[in-house]
Amino acid sequence: MLSQRKVMITRRRRRRIQEFEPRYFAFLGWVTMSFVATILVFIMTVIGSIIGGVYSVYASFAVDLPDPTAIETEQISFETSKLYDRSGKVVLYELFDQRLGDRSYVTLDQVPELCRQSVLVLEDKNFYTNPGFDIEGLGRAFYFNLQGKDIQGGSSITQQLIKNIIIEKEERTKKLYSRKIKEVILAIEITRLYQKNQILEWYFNTNHYGSLAYGIEAAAQVYFQKTVSELTLPECTMLTPIPQYPALNPVNNWEQAKKRQGIALMRLVEEEVITLDEAREAFAFELEIKPVQERFDIVVPHFAIHARDEVLNLMRELYGFSEGSRLLYRGGLKIYTTVDLELQNAAREIARNQITQLQENEHNASNACVVSIRPKTGEILALVGSIDYWDEENDGNVNVCTVDPGRQPGSSFKPFNYMTAIERGFVTPATMIMDVRQSFPDDPNPPYVPENYDRKYHGAVRMRNALARSYNIPAVWVMQKSGVKNVIDTAHRMGITTLDEDYYGLALTLGGGEVKPIDMAYAFSVFAQINSSGECSTR
Repeated sequence: MLSQRKVMITRRRRRRIQEFEPRYFAFLGWVTMSFVATILVFIMTVIGSIIGGVYSVYASFAVDLPDPTAIETEQISFETSKLYDRSGKVVLYELFDQRLGDRSYVTLDQVPELCRQSVLVLEDKNFYTNPGFDIEGLGRAFYFNLQGKDIQGGSSITQQLIKNIIIEKEERTKKLYSRKIKEVILAIEITRLYQKNQILEWYFNTNHYGSLAYGIEAAAQVYFQKTVSELTLPECTMLTPIPQYPALNPVNNWEQAKKRQGIALMRLVEEEVITLDEAREAFAFELEIKPVQERFDIVVPHFAIHARDEVLNLMRELYGFSEGSRLLYRGGLKIYTTVDLELQNAAREIARNQITQLQENEHNASNACVVSIRPKTGEILALVGSIDYWDEENDGNVNVCTVDPGRQPGSSFKPFNYMTAIERGFVTPATMIMDVRQSFPDDPNPPYVPENYDRKYHGAVRMRNALARSYNIPAVWVMQKSGVKNVIDTAHRMGITTLDEDYYGLALTLGGGEVKPIDMAYAFSVFAQINSSGECSTR
């Protein structure tokens, strides 16, 4: 009886378990499905948020993005502007666009395969497969940037092209994430609109290769006196690294240029484009580089560059910064300047002869400048910024006539002092002034006791004679009567653009302040003829 009871209880338990198991597993399945569904919803939400965020960023930047087709417009052939002398017969300078510059456009099939491969291994080895930007390189750049380093690097060939052509010049050097985002968005659009070969062709034609060479054809002409299609492996690998750092070109920095050529050759070896023996042979090959000054086609460089800058400022004032620059460099303008080449050459020879004579007499002089202005019109007829523009040892390319803050004018400043005194009624040309030892207060410094150049005193002299003989003591006495501020005001009215009235003392009349020689030439022309325009002109 007991045994039967145990059996019945066991059967009931089994029955309850069997009834419970389906409900248990059904509940467990529901929980699992709910959990999986929750995870999926979360993942989809995150993905949606990312997509929404990306779209939001894209939309916010897309509003202000330049038109990507502008990159095609920029490739349309253009005519450079030219500066002429006053006769209109001699071209002084052909003006180059600072982005496209001295350029002869070439098609991609004219560029040797080795040049193309060298650029790809150096700049963007995934160029033909990426969406316009190098995901790996960009990610690596941002990773390093997050560690506190500069926001740079990781730019594909397409992005570099965008930066050179579409991004405004003022924004190119700014290390901002916003600029990188703009580049990426534009790179995607340009990759969608144009073939890769077309993009690479534009890249070769717009890069800066240093030494006023823009585009690989100009670079081939500048450095090797040949067309791009004639370039060899050593020449290709010398040129292709230059756009990264244009100053490290074989003319300005041979050692670094050679080092970078070696890097390009080794990259080609790593990508199995060339063999190691070919790389060694190319690196050992002795290249013949043409000095820049032999092909810098510019006549009277200091005057031409000064005239260019003056015209550029005028164009930007009239048409705005961007349009003014475009018109000057790409508008095909013919600009007739005021320079008289006969007078210019004579002035240069006079300056050179003067320096030669001084050096023969053991005077420490190495440079000189000359400015000649027509008083009635303010035209600059001659401007010699140094005796030799190409003299690197003495900074010959610096235009001494116009460079800030100028040079001390010596006693040539005295006329402004005397003119101020005459205007204010303190003296006349006949006024007697005592040329004797005098002491002038110069607080908080000790009293100022000037001396004449001959270390003598000449007693009572008329003002006109004191000026003609360049006596210092009468000039200082007159400066004290006129007031330093008033003399500086006179100099400013006559064309001097330097001098700070709060800085100078009585020694200013002896040339103790810096002025630009071009300002002095104009100011002295005022004595002969007042120019109502108030400006000296090169055009």
